[in-house]
Amino acid sequence: MSSSKLPVSRSQVGEPVGTGDADISSYRQMYTMMYRIRQCEEQLNAVFARNLFPGYIHSYLGQEGCAVGVCSALRKDDCIVTTHRGRGHYLAKGMQLKPMMAEMFGRATGVCGGRGGEMHAADPAVGILGGNGIVGGGIPYAAGAAYSALLDGSDRVTVAFFGEGASNQGSFHEAMNIAAAWNLPLMFVCENNLYGEMTPLKEISRETDIAKRAIGYGVPGEAVDGNDVLAVREAARKAVARARAGQGPTLLELKTYRRGGHFQGDPCNYRTREEEAYWKSRDPVDLFRAVVLKAGVFSEQEILSVEAALTTEITEAIEFALASPDPVPADALDHVYAL
Repeated sequence: MSSSKLPVSRSQVGEPVGTGDADISSYRQMYTMMYRIRQCEEQLNAVFARNLFPGYIHSYLGQEGCAVGVCSALRKDDCIVTTHRGRGHYLAKGMQLKPMMAEMFGRATGVCGGRGGEMHAADPAVGILGGNGIVGGGIPYAAGAAYSALLDGSDRVTVAFFGEGASNQGSFHEAMNIAAAWNLPLMFVCENNLYGEMTPLKEISRETDIAKRAIGYGVPGEAVDGNDVLAVREAARKAVARARAGQGPTLLELKTYRRGGHFQGDPCNYRTREEEAYWKSRDPVDLFRAVVLKAGVFSEQEILSVEAALTTEITEAIEFALASPDPVPADALDHVYAL
């Protein structure tokens, strides 16, 4: 069983949570979003199994605490750049559910008119600059977005989401170097789910604590329990505050786990059932559900009602997507520009 040297979390030490009005409101919002993402992934997997989904699904199951924890620390005008596994980030940052779902199916009603599909959706109106199917491909875009904030005198912050595999790409190191040199308001967020596709990180990197890579660039690096949404939010808030104050970039390593394979149909023969059982016991949605119930944020009946409503919401969004038209071929060159 591999824990990737998991940091001690609130759920492990039993740290009490606040129950003030602000805490109750934010905890409600965070749990609701985590469960929305969970339902989105589970129902899309079921639709894929019925051969109704075009292409592959790269599921975000098991990593919901990362997206929700980080995005809960951001403003609407802050920007994010994500990966091929980006649906959790899209929803947590504010992309509307039905247009997002339609985009996943490549339909004309999608947020990008069906042009982005499962891996390349974007919604600049809420600061989502796009997903990227190339490992590490989006990180330099995030550096450019952060630089634009300096140029226009804004205190806007940009977040680059990526996996541990991307931390070995030149794009990561180049962006880290320039972000440190130019003091960019950029947060590097590595969701370390232990596997780059089917390859364990420990087989391709001698040092498996990604946060330590910040040392070489002279910026703060912190390893966080990515399955503890409150710990993620706390670390993200500190990094955002540093960036807004002109103190430059931060590298957060969120230690988490990908439930299921790299894509639907991946048999996961490279993982042990013991390892999978351990991480299932640390499921981020289940952990935070226990927290909000213990804190009285929801009663048992209330949380069941919320979960049922979210389940219906996702079902209706999928039905909307399936009923939506395909893009019109004559519009294929719309929004395409050449110098």
